[in-house]
Amino acid sequence: MLSIPDLIRKKRDGGRLTDEEVRFFINSVTTKKMQDSQIGAMLMAIWQQGMVAEETASLTREMMVSGEVMTWPDEWKRLMVDKHSTGGVGDKVSLVLAPALAACGCKVPMISGRGLAHTGGTLDKLESIPGFNVQQSAEQIQKILASVGCCIVGQTEKLVPADRVLYALRDATSTVDSLPLITGSIISKKGAESLSALVLDVKFGGAALYKDLQSAKLLAQNLVDAGNSLGIRTGAVLSRMDGVIGRCVGNSLEVIESLETLKGNGPDDLMELVTTLGGMLLVMTELAPSLSEGKRKINDAVIGGDALSKFEAMVEAQGSTNETARTLCSPGADYFSILRKSKHQLELTAPADGVVLGVDGLVLAQVLHKLGAGRSKAEELINHSVGAELLVSCGQRVQKGAIWLRLHYDDQAPSSVQLDLLQKALTVGEEHGNTLIAEVLLPPGDGKSN
Repeated sequence: MLSIPDLIRKKRDGGRLTDEEVRFFINSVTTKKMQDSQIGAMLMAIWQQGMVAEETASLTREMMVSGEVMTWPDEWKRLMVDKHSTGGVGDKVSLVLAPALAACGCKVPMISGRGLAHTGGTLDKLESIPGFNVQQSAEQIQKILASVGCCIVGQTEKLVPADRVLYALRDATSTVDSLPLITGSIISKKGAESLSALVLDVKFGGAALYKDLQSAKLLAQNLVDAGNSLGIRTGAVLSRMDGVIGRCVGNSLEVIESLETLKGNGPDDLMELVTTLGGMLLVMTELAPSLSEGKRKINDAVIGGDALSKFEAMVEAQGSTNETARTLCSPGADYFSILRKSKHQLELTAPADGVVLGVDGLVLAQVLHKLGAGRSKAEELINHSVGAELLVSCGQRVQKGAIWLRLHYDDQAPSSVQLDLLQKALTVGEEHGNTLIAEVLLPPGDGKSN
């Protein structure tokens, strides 16, 4: 007979948990047979001792089956795809990628999250569109996928209930950064979507969870291994996150930039991420013979307007009016006739001549968060209109006095300290550059990793 204290002691002392013991632990969590103090003790034991790959795979699998696992029609099973990003500043990739994949024949049941601390949430961005409903039942999700091909929704109540318990206690016990626990949390939710392929955008750099490439690569490999252990063809991209993805940060502004991208006017860095991540998924679902061909197909779907049509259909299918969807997706749209515009704008100018070497994305995100664009607690409301537009890009030569940032704010005006922080976030100097994507990890049989 398994005992909860014995299980905690075994892990605390460096023992390796069997599949049966992991199953007992997760079942005890979901049936409330474990006290919070005991769950916390187990989480700390895992944080201190780690887990081998087999334990992590078992943890992920048991978390996945702790609740409802989605089912799809047989003819869809090869086409079910999703992506996950570890979080960045201005990360609007999903808003462009999901409809582009749908336009290429995939089914994309994208389950996304809300923003917390300095990272923005995909659901918050979409909720800046009037009427857009991110809460959809499993039946509604299947209906939307049948008619549109993609949806972007929040986690349902029945999906991976073990994760909701563990996630809250990880925060309370300072075990958020445990590799096995991060892996189990992310991959169990993707596994419950019954995917055929998954791609992970693992960020590293000054505005990312992991500051260096080596630690990000370790996380990426853990996630890839766990995904593949569930039978999901899983790959990863290691991408640099020091500045901002694209030119806009803030919910309404990022929706506008996503729409402009879907109309063929997207910034190069955003398009590089969209085409690489999408191209990998097309290779993994055998809809493209190579990564280069997959990237071309995604690019064509965006530039040719097919992805925009899918986005328009998705917006309407998820609750917005036909007029709202049509207006936003029309050429030369007056976006602020639909989306909320901030009451005030303020422009900052370059302090010297030179080449833009970078913008500190973390500083920018932190200031915008305090002005109302983000939240510190899950229940807090956010102001969709607060944000910033970058009017320069890395490698661009600027003159002293040129406008480099337009700040959008409402009743809460930026303080002199915050304005000083923003001004110092811009680095101007002599030219140099870094590549956006450092490495690509494809599962076995899908070609070379680079």
